[in-house]
Amino acid sequence: MKSVNRKAELVAPAGNLQKLKVAVEYGADAVYLGGRRFSLRARSENFTPSEMTEGLSYARARNVRVYVLLNVFPHNRHLDEMRAFLEYLGDLRPDAFVVSDIGAFEVAREIAPLVPVHISTQANVTNWRTARFWQEMGASRLILARELSLQEIEEIAARVEVDLEIFVHGAMCMAYSGRCFLSRHLTGRDANLGDCSQSCRWKYRVVEETRPAETFEVEEHPEGTFIFSSRDLCMIEHLPAVLQSGVYGLKIEGRMKSVYYLGITTRTYRMALDRYHASPADYAPDPELVEELRQTGNREFTTGFYLGEMQDGRAPAGGAERKSVRSFVGLVTGSDDGRATVEVRGQIRRGDTLEAIQPKADSVRWVVDSMFGENGQPVEIAQPNSVIHLPIHLQTFSLLRK
Repeated sequence: MKSVNRKAELVAPAGNLQKLKVAVEYGADAVYLGGRRFSLRARSENFTPSEMTEGLSYARARNVRVYVLLNVFPHNRHLDEMRAFLEYLGDLRPDAFVVSDIGAFEVAREIAPLVPVHISTQANVTNWRTARFWQEMGASRLILARELSLQEIEEIAARVEVDLEIFVHGAMCMAYSGRCFLSRHLTGRDANLGDCSQSCRWKYRVVEETRPAETFEVEEHPEGTFIFSSRDLCMIEHLPAVLQSGVYGLKIEGRMKSVYYLGITTRTYRMALDRYHASPADYAPDPELVEELRQTGNREFTTGFYLGEMQDGRAPAGGAERKSVRSFVGLVTGSDDGRATVEVRGQIRRGDTLEAIQPKADSVRWVVDSMFGENGQPVEIAQPNSVIHLPIHLQTFSLLRK
């Protein structure tokens, strides 16, 4: 077991190049990303070869590690293409590959032996013997199954020397370790090849076979019925217990989520971890940090299996649709001479009160007295997908919300 006194590594998702930069600027120690093939978020924007090269350079210049995902379960027809992709990645030398499949692990070790390999949560490592097997095979980190309790994780940590990582925040799959066949069955899109249709998030009704024209409500609560839809994981109030279990990597889910979710969540966990490491004995959960996490689009929060909440049916898995308490309206993409350039994501009107969450400075609230289009002309209403300039100094990658 490695020392629990090491500072934990905060691992954030990077669904595209812009999100990678946001994660880095808001405090991630490492980011995980995928190419256009072989990762389990095929419908995320992901990275072209040139974007991956740029992303690696950007992160390394700021001492942030980059982990490249190869965590699909490949069929025979995929192996030659995966080999070619690994040859390219081996030249880039990311800080690690993340794989689920034993065959993919073998190919990665063969093609790029100098790149460490992490074992994905999809491999569902749920006991110390499996953990020891992967350690002996040469894996450098295990991303443990989400179905474990912290007590079980602590026992695994005591019996292996390899680094352990767990998810601490974000959406959870209703299937065991994410190995879902519902999407393939209903839509033909294979979740195990990265093409999940999110069928578990749909609203469902019951149909009796002799009356196909009639549907019956399966009433869960007034907001709808989401019998397969898991709540969202949130462990920020339990960081001491998480870290004392022996894990090193703390992972945020969300490669397909917005830059707003990414920036707020990374920033909030960064603040909590820094406070803990500054004085573990004095650390106490901060309700304001939990409230800040609720400002993004989340379902109801749960601690999942870590503290026993989902064991033995003690907490319903069903979670309502995602809700956003605040409206994300813009991302600052540049700042020069007291003027911020903003990609507009939600309507902004002159006279609106906005709050800017800055990566490395305090938040700013102000009333928008004026704004200007790309042509320099005054704008009364800025619509989504436009670019405007605001006469205020804000850090690049600041997040604007109402």
